[in-house]
Amino acid sequence: MAWFKRSKDNIASDTQKKDVPDGTWIKCPECNEMMHKMQWESNMYLCTKCSHHFRIGSEEYFKILLDADSFKEMDRKIRSVDPLEFEDTKPYKTRLSDTMKSTDLNDAIRTGTGKINSIDVVICCMDFGFIGGSMGSVVGEKISRAIDKALKTNYPLIIISSSGGARMMEGAISLMQLAKTSTKLAKLNEEKIPYISILTNPTTGGSTASFSMLGDLNIAEPKALIAFAGPRVVKQATGKDLPPGFQRSEFLLEHGFIDFIVNRRDMKDKLSQLLKLICD
Repeated sequence: MAWFKRSKDNIASDTQKKDVPDGTWIKCPECNEMMHKMQWESNMYLCTKCSHHFRIGSEEYFKILLDADSFKEMDRKIRSVDPLEFEDTKPYKTRLSDTMKSTDLNDAIRTGTGKINSIDVVICCMDFGFIGGSMGSVVGEKISRAIDKALKTNYPLIIISSSGGARMMEGAISLMQLAKTSTKLAKLNEEKIPYISILTNPTTGGSTASFSMLGDLNIAEPKALIAFAGPRVVKQATGKDLPPGFQRSEFLLEHGFIDFIVNRRDMKDKLSQLLKLICD
């Protein structure tokens, strides 16, 4: 019997496979499609198969909606304080400092001015990654200052909402922001300055109960959860099964609560078209 020895492996073993860096591949939670991160980013953070809209932050939205290098941030250094000395699983001060370090944000919203296809706008965008996009004193104050900027410059205002509601760590102070922002928007309305609200997944709680639903035009991304209380809470309170798609963008459009549903790929062009119509 002849014996032989392979001089080298023609088929690479598992131990020889090339390491793939973490985060290189993205899995869609809706259809389980696997996408390369670069492909996903170039598709505006949508699933390449089913167009599921992934949740993104202010930095990504500004890149998608605004002309290159046109964004100028306002009031970046404003930070929350801890008037109630609140503590749950950790002190509120610690939660704030930890979140600032992990997100490189000072609070749950960024505001500034920019251009959308050469049209000047004042724009605000919430970041869900900062304590669930909760609305505290800083969010209310920065929106108020953004409205003041729109009043001063006569630029249209755009707010992109992504929020889990009011920030319980600030108690009644966070609830005061509902009245504060709503009152400011009434002044904007008196001056006939357009306000467009963009609702993303999720837009809930105090944001929905105030500025998020007060736009001259309310635009939602597809299948976004838009509600005051979430579906689980509503079902527990009513004891009834909810209609299919209850509190999603499509359900709200059908019942007249929003004006448009716009795919993220088309959002910049849609905003440009609307701004030209209502600003001229």
